[in-house]
Amino acid sequence: MDENLSNIITLNDENGDEVRFEFLDLVEYEGEKYVVLLPEDGDGEVVILRLDDTDLDSEEDTFLGVEDEETLQAVFGIFKEKYKDELEFADEE
Repeated sequence: MDENLSNIITLNDENGDEVRFEFLDLVEYEGEKYVVLLPEDGDGEVVILRLDDTDLDSEEDTFLGVEDEETLQAVFGIFKEKYKDELEFADEE
């Protein structure tokens, strides 16, 4: 199996269209789990979604958008700190 393909996940957007992402990391923050994703054909900005594990009967993971800017920044900060020696991050202006 191609190692690069194992990190690709496909999600459906609000229109039902499939969108492929590279899975970068799973981050825990304040008792919740968040995935950090990079759109396969995007502009390089990561997407952070909360993992919703309330439906234990479902075999598929459910991801929810995060609207709270403070939570997004905190999760991204944890991710940046974890990978600061492995990845380059663009400076925010």
